Amino acid sequence: MEEERGFSAKSILMSFLLGGLVGAGLALLLAPQAGRETRTKIKETAEEVKEKAEAYIKEAKEKISSTLDKAKEALDEKKSAITKAVEAGKEAYEKEISREKEQES
Repeated sequence: MEEERGFSAKSILMSFLLGGLVGAGLALLLAPQAGRETRTKIKETAEEVKEKAEAYIKEAKEKISSTLDKAKEALDEKKSAITKAVEAGKEAYEKEISREKEQES
């Protein structure tokens, strides 16, 4: 349903992370500290957000890969079943044609 409105899980996560980074940066900038301390905290916060985002992206890729693998397996199973059904149908058709020809003779 979120996809219908134009929002994906990825865009929501990225918006959340960006908002958190901006908020943390503003909080650090507005806090009464020396400039060097503020820059250090901003850098640390940005690195933490980056690490969390990378971990989330890695996890999402693994889940997507796993889901795709399962979908491929299911597709292969369905394809195999359909192929067998078509072959069985062809054999039954050929047997029926042969039987009709024998009856005509």
